[in-house]
Amino acid sequence: MHNKLPAYFFFIKSFNKEHIRKLDKKIAIIYRNYSDTHNKKIILEIKKICKEDGRKFYLSNNLKLAINLDLDGVYLPSFNKNLDVRQINVKKKFIIMGSAHNIKEIKIKERQRVKLIFLSPLFKTKKNKKFLDTIKFNYLASKTTKKVIALGGITSKNLNKLKMVNSFGFAGISYFENNDNIKI
Repeated sequence: MHNKLPAYFFFIKSFNKEHIRKLDKKIAIIYRNYSDTHNKKIILEIKKICKEDGRKFYLSNNLKLAINLDLDGVYLPSFNKNLDVRQINVKKKFIIMGSAHNIKEIKIKERQRVKLIFLSPLFKTKKNKKFLDTIKFNYLASKTTKKVIALGGITSKNLNKLKMVNSFGFAGISYFENNDNIKI
């Protein structure tokens, strides 16, 4: 597989093989399930499907497991401020990504050696009434030299607003969950 960074990410907390297979191959998968211990069997099944489809697959918040299972990388949420990740040697193809909501968290992610920073939430979400919107998003994006991914509240209705932000791509949960056959 090539080492090109994906620009589109779908966060999943459960495995739905048919839904993943319907997505455009350019959409990478991030398995993020904080309510359950990481089930290696499920993770390996997702890895298998992603590999068959030529899709990148990342695990959230478990660097050692992502390395041990030879995944494409790891996603470090904003609450993970552990700087020990700098000490771990990873393969060149292994990508460390992370999320941030403000400048302080951006600087922590930079010290964690992330390649991509997910800035969130861009738009209003059910979970979060406080959001960045385009101006603050662009301001925060200008405070890093890392590639930035827009995350949070992205819907079919506000998809065109993504053209107003300085991002490398976007990520979502409900946008990809609620739409089959999305083509990028």
